[in-house]
Amino acid sequence: MPIVAQSTETTDWVSRFADEVIEESERRAPGKPVVVASGLSPSGPIHLGNLREVMTPHLVADEVRRRGYTVRHLISWDDYDRYRKVPAGVPGVDESWAEHIGKPLTSVPAPKGSAYPNWAEHFKAAMIKALAELGVEYDGISQTEQYTSGVYREQVLFAMKHRGDIDAILDQYRTKKAPAKKQQGQKPVDEAELEAAEGSGAAAEDDGSSGSAGYFPYKPYCGRCEKDLTTVTAYDDDTTELSYTCTACGHFETVRLSEFNRGKLVWKVDWPMRWAYEGVVFEPSGVDHSSPGSSFQVGGQIVGIFGGKQPIGPMYAFVGISGMAKMSSSKGGVPTPADALQIMEPQLLRWLYARRRPNQSFKIAFDQEIQRLYDEWDKLAAKVADGAVLPADAAAYARAVGTAAGELPRTPRPMPYRTLASVADITAGAEDQTLRILSELDPENPLTSLDEVRPRLDKAETWINTQVPAEERTVVRDEPDADLLKSLDDQGRESLRLLLEGLDSNWSLDGLTHLVYGVPKVRAGFSADATPKELPPEIKVAQRTFFALLYHLLVGRDTGPRLPTLLLAVGQDRVRKLLGA
Repeated sequence: MPIVAQSTETTDWVSRFADEVIEESERRAPGKPVVVASGLSPSGPIHLGNLREVMTPHLVADEVRRRGYTVRHLISWDDYDRYRKVPAGVPGVDESWAEHIGKPLTSVPAPKGSAYPNWAEHFKAAMIKALAELGVEYDGISQTEQYTSGVYREQVLFAMKHRGDIDAILDQYRTKKAPAKKQQGQKPVDEAELEAAEGSGAAAEDDGSSGSAGYFPYKPYCGRCEKDLTTVTAYDDDTTELSYTCTACGHFETVRLSEFNRGKLVWKVDWPMRWAYEGVVFEPSGVDHSSPGSSFQVGGQIVGIFGGKQPIGPMYAFVGISGMAKMSSSKGGVPTPADALQIMEPQLLRWLYARRRPNQSFKIAFDQEIQRLYDEWDKLAAKVADGAVLPADAAAYARAVGTAAGELPRTPRPMPYRTLASVADITAGAEDQTLRILSELDPENPLTSLDEVRPRLDKAETWINTQVPAEERTVVRDEPDADLLKSLDDQGRESLRLLLEGLDSNWSLDGLTHLVYGVPKVRAGFSADATPKELPPEIKVAQRTFFALLYHLLVGRDTGPRLPTLLLAVGQDRVRKLLGA
């Protein structure tokens, strides 16, 4: 017996969708596995915006699994889509790839130097690895294999037989009944405009083949040049004989569609066909797929022709990268899940998708903001451990750290990310120095091996080495700044004296934090333990001035890593030398 869907008084968005999905699945296919779906087009780098297409149903599917149901999360690799254009900025790719425009993605050569057999497999590989690291359980379906092996043959023949019904639905949304003459100053309707109308990738395909023989929801790939720049010129429902011409190479061919596996249904027909064929109950759609007249809305009507129902599922908003505009997979260089997992642990990346409702946009930090994000994550972990957390936040945390199959591997001793990044910055990755510094952070419970802080340490080190500009890296001075030391007034010299006197007894992260904040208080006649409420406003000014002096003497600029971490990293002997002891 399946476990009954449970709702709590305060639920998160995942639980609410899980309730709906279980109820809908029992109504449509009682006793059968719950089917949720995602679709990814490996037309270029599969970026962090595309990941929302996967994470939204994954989180819902995982919640359904936790309740005892059998779930299939399908990821359709749209690798039989046409190659639309040469993406910019992709290593190993030049304009010579333009000759392959119009071919299936699996017929396009992989970038130069790739270990994979074709374009689609090259870009699928990084995503497959990232999904494994993220703990995403799914059944992958290659649309190339589905079409070329004849799996969809009956669906193709059925669509061709009911092409009039399909055409009537599509016609309700067409804004132009026939090609209009170009007006002066008017841009031609080309592929770029089709993509702009409904996003990128498969969604931008046309409605079908509309030549003198009428409308057909099927596009053959040419038998000579492999491109889909074809027009169906005749079709016989009884014999399934189909004739087409290719505008790219002039090839003409007549085939029997009941035996022909070199073509596919156009996107606005293909998608609802799959809903019906697979029995999909839940599938989200991006904003670009959900506008009036777009594929999700039109598909909701066409799916009925195939005897199916439209899945339930939210429209999901875009994902940005710290100030970047909406990401587009048609351009190279956009951050991918693999890029993100180089600088953050899987748990943090899962949390970013779990804590926001699908219709809420959010940004993923590759800049300094990642340190604040990790601070927020660690505070949440502490609240969860103390039991002082809101139910929705606790649910998002639980979904981030594990799945129904168990917890994801985690860092045994998760020290603050900003501390690890600072140490990696200062030591340039020297493991002996890194271990020395980190073991001194908490003398009562010293770190004995760097394995205790991995993989978080490795992520922080990668972030420093790949995302922080060279001019922002920390370089400790080799020799004291004699001129600056000579120019100090009595207050400056007294502040350095107090700091140097307290180094021995405060040589830990907490101790040095207390010391560097306390020196300006003591110099002004207050206790080092005095709270901000007990101090006049000018103490804050004095602290900032003192900190700037220390940064100049240690690293030659106004700012740097947190001073307690910096002092530990530099080491007590070198600190004394640089501060003029």
